[in-house]
Amino acid sequence: MTDLADLTRRVCAFRDERDWRQFHTLRSLIVSLNLEAAELLELTQWQTDEAIEALPRVEEGRCALADEMADVLMYLLLLAEASGVDLAEATVAKLAKNAQKYPVVRCRGRSEKYTAYAGEGSPAASTGTLEK
Repeated sequence: MTDLADLTRRVCAFRDERDWRQFHTLRSLIVSLNLEAAELLELTQWQTDEAIEALPRVEEGRCALADEMADVLMYLLLLAEASGVDLAEATVAKLAKNAQKYPVVRCRGRSEKYTAYAGEGSPAASTGTLEK
């Protein structure tokens, strides 16, 4: 299995072989990440939930999903590299924050944002932060 550090090295090598780093400002990487995410979203446009759920079970759909997800991941890795963010560390830290915002006893089986738990005395709801 390939880890994030190895993937980042490979994506950066691909970029550097083509002399594309000059185009990879933080802004352009953020824009590109979102454009690729939109292409992933486009696979679901005008589709029923059933058709979307079937995508991974059909070779063509699975390949399309894989290609778009890979594009998103590549831009995310480039963005992390350009900004000096360790994605593994950031993910572990964010999971810890989310565990505070979404305690299992209050949110299991519920889809509301953490602010909906304010009336239940959740310490997470009083953090004042708006991000999910």
